[in-house]
Amino acid sequence: MSDAAGDAAADEARTDGGHARPTPSSNSFVSDFWVNFVRWNLKAVRNPFVVVGSLVQPIIFLVLFTQVFGQIATSAIGGGSAGGITYETFLLPAIAMQVSLAAAAGSGIGLVNDMEEGMFEKTLVMPMSRSAMFLGKTAAEILRIVVQIAIILALGSVLGANVATGLPGAVGILGVGILFSLWFIALSNIMAIVTRDQESTIIGANLLQFPLLFVSTAFLPLNAMPDWIQVVATYNPITYGVDAARALMLDQDVMTVVEVTRFTGIWNTLVPAIAVLLALDLVLGGAMVYLLNRASSSSVQ
Repeated sequence: MSDAAGDAAADEARTDGGHARPTPSSNSFVSDFWVNFVRWNLKAVRNPFVVVGSLVQPIIFLVLFTQVFGQIATSAIGGGSAGGITYETFLLPAIAMQVSLAAAAGSGIGLVNDMEEGMFEKTLVMPMSRSAMFLGKTAAEILRIVVQIAIILALGSVLGANVATGLPGAVGILGVGILFSLWFIALSNIMAIVTRDQESTIIGANLLQFPLLFVSTAFLPLNAMPDWIQVVATYNPITYGVDAARALMLDQDVMTVVEVTRFTGIWNTLVPAIAVLLALDLVLGGAMVYLLNRASSSSVQ
């Protein structure tokens, strides 16, 4: 075959009805994953406002709630000298999950920012694995969540909170935070794809975060809240994340929205909570992948 014929064949392979097709990547999946993992970490470092903002707010909540409402709330949870559970210890798992929510909301904001700047379309025509691109992005966000939860746990210990299960329990809380964050990462990306607008994505994420936090078991036990909130808390994903982290924090079965007695100790809380969070991750994650693939196809064309 002549050089001209070879060039024509290559041009035909790269086009489809006049639209450019990305050529297959010569890099491995791991290389593509690493490139995107580094890219999103660098993007976060270069825009520290999002990172610091998602951490400062939970710290303010932790300090203000424990210092302003500590004595009243401790009696509400049956703690103090009799129960032995301080409000700092009770509240810390909720703040850890709030960190996960705030950081996960940044995932959709980052995606829609790429769309508005035209970077999303550029990355789609690069010779990279799309799965590696999205996984690299998610891994960078999970790393940020782990670091921020670790900071909150350290701050909580300074304020007097105690992890009854020790270091394994603290690591378990980090794991719960990751599992808990995935459904909201997926949801924030879904909002980004649907709205394609940064302001709308931010408003949507914030409108969901705070009402859901206050109608869950985050700040008070279920029996201390009005009846209608108890009903909402039963179907609120935040309840299951907070209860799982709190069970590890207190080394107790704390779940009251679902009564499980088949297991022993904290596993009566951990098993149903993890099952609910996994189901949410799979459903919303699947919806996100579907919408991303549709958006990818339309953007490339």
